[in-house]
Amino acid sequence: MVTGDAAEDATRRARTMPRLGVGLHLVLVEGRPALPAAQLPDLVDRTGCFRTDMARMGVDIFMRPSVRRQLAAEIDAQFARFVATGLPLDHVNAHKHFHLHPTIASLLLKIGRRYGMRAVRAPVEPRAWLRRVEPESAAGFDIATPWARLLRRRLVVRGLVVPDRVFGLAWSGGMDAQRLSGLISQLPTGLNEIYLHPATVNDWRGHAEGYRYRDEFAALLDARVLGAVKESGATTGCFADFGEGEQG
Repeated sequence: MVTGDAAEDATRRARTMPRLGVGLHLVLVEGRPALPAAQLPDLVDRTGCFRTDMARMGVDIFMRPSVRRQLAAEIDAQFARFVATGLPLDHVNAHKHFHLHPTIASLLLKIGRRYGMRAVRAPVEPRAWLRRVEPESAAGFDIATPWARLLRRRLVVRGLVVPDRVFGLAWSGGMDAQRLSGLISQLPTGLNEIYLHPATVNDWRGHAEGYRYRDEFAALLDARVLGAVKESGATTGCFADFGEGEQG
């Protein structure tokens, strides 16, 4: 999040770790814009932050050209701010997976290419693999899946690196060591992305209610997880290190 409170600190830390693949987490909802609020009257609320009514906002984006122009300007500004850090752009995704919206996806493809975008997340999460770890978990149909598959096809056609599958949706905020190690041991062949929300405290400003950030941080350091990675034989690396369909 290039407009986040800790963006400058995160950038300084990332510069000390050249093998860390840093991406742009595009924020168009529930956050602060890169442009002045006065330039985004249809995207922000009275506090100057992005609106939180995603459904209504999605309709406005689709129906109103003036809103799309504001959106395009903000997306461009966030890419420009990332480039200004001097960090290589490893990948792109969006807060709340808002790039599943077809109009946002179109703008992302158009603008992102100008800034060297090579890899994008399409959040296709096969629930069957989660049930191998927790048989009673992640039941039911995910309404976002058809849109995620459509987005993935659009990205692949344009030659972008896209994961075959993404894990972290159903267990968002609850990816503890048991789940993470179990998932890694069951990973299918292909390019897999697993994302977490690690933090050292659970109640920081802007936290999501019920998220176990500390457990997710601990999971990344847990011996069971590190052992599962080694035993899986998977190749790990930056998102854009892998070509389409390679195992990761």
